[in-house]
Amino acid sequence: MTTHVLDDLEARGLVAHSTDRDALRADLSAGPVTYYVGFDPTAPSLHMGNLLQLLTARRLQLAGHRPLILVGGSTGLIGDPRDVGERTLNSRETVADWVERIRGQVERYVSFEGDNAALVVNNLDWTKDVNVIDFLRDVGKHFPVNRMLDRQVVASRLEAGISYTEFSYVLLQSMDYLELYRRYGTSLQTGGSDQWGNITAGVELIRRAEGAKVHALSTPLITKADGTKFGKSTGGALWLDPEMLSPYAFYQTWIQAEDSKVVEYLRQFTFLDLEEIDAIAAESAEKPGLRIAQRRLAAEVTALVHGPEEVRAAEQASAALFGRAELVDLPESTLRAALTEAGLVEVPRGTSVVDALVSSGLVDSKSAARRAVTEGGAYVNNVRAEDQEAVIDDNVLHGGLVVLRRGKKSVAGVEVASA
Repeated sequence: MTTHVLDDLEARGLVAHSTDRDALRADLSAGPVTYYVGFDPTAPSLHMGNLLQLLTARRLQLAGHRPLILVGGSTGLIGDPRDVGERTLNSRETVADWVERIRGQVERYVSFEGDNAALVVNNLDWTKDVNVIDFLRDVGKHFPVNRMLDRQVVASRLEAGISYTEFSYVLLQSMDYLELYRRYGTSLQTGGSDQWGNITAGVELIRRAEGAKVHALSTPLITKADGTKFGKSTGGALWLDPEMLSPYAFYQTWIQAEDSKVVEYLRQFTFLDLEEIDAIAAESAEKPGLRIAQRRLAAEVTALVHGPEEVRAAEQASAALFGRAELVDLPESTLRAALTEAGLVEVPRGTSVVDALVSSGLVDSKSAARRAVTEGGAYVNNVRAEDQEAVIDDNVLHGGLVVLRRGKKSVAGVEVASA
């Protein structure tokens, strides 16, 4: 018996809120539903939080429903209000460029073939020619100001100040739902739980303007065990663009998932059967040191975002850094990404093994470096260092990179300056 998509979403922990659950279930059971999820181009790339929305859209499409992926060419010019303060408005040219970059990203997660083929839409298409009078009469008329003031993010900004631009953002997003309802019969909007107020405002606008009942569903905020957001790397957000976050660093972020959360992430971010996930969880509990669940999670999600070849490269790089594979077989881009993640510093030509160990941060003094070499615990490109004063220039890979290791687990890199 096929599992109902709503049951699958719930079992995976992907439902934080929804409008009338029974009515939503009935409509999803009755036939194909057209649904949408939107992304504002507030950066050149989507990130891990957006990935959850894209994968949810894919799950619904696999269940026979039709996805509309909205890229917010107009809402991206405004910006959703945040607790931390007013957004800096980006230029029209910047937003247009980001729209195209994000359009290219979203297209890999849904299918554009078949009876329920996906469609990517841009809300600038229906807002660019709307005049102020029509907007106020047709949309603004349906929004009680007291309800808008009660929204949590707005209330939190009232004392410090919030612009009318950001205050009005909810009207634009709600108009998107109304427009997609009118154009395509869209009857479900999905999104993150932080967008619940905007999403339900669209539901209410359609009820007031069209007398129709539509649905909304939100996914939970993804957090670490301590409640902080998951997906922060050393450079910031967990970007999906490989130019902003290397596939190796992306892979490593998932490898580092906490034991108490990794099974939850497997349910939410992979398409593995729940029974298989339970089996992985059981095996991981028996052999916690092998990080079986983390490795499967990293492989599955990296393959979804960057492709299976990047999984193989990341796994090979991880093995090579610790002497279980040949460093010379790694492409420069992969080795550099791996060393950047581990810690990469530049050193001048003629640097000794001892000085390189200190510069890399693997030891905190020259005496500690000498002791590591003497005790046989220092490695240069996975070869045990025996001469403390040997220079590392002759050991460079790809023109300048050197892998340093202390013991079995501590790795860093140096890059020998070209001049």
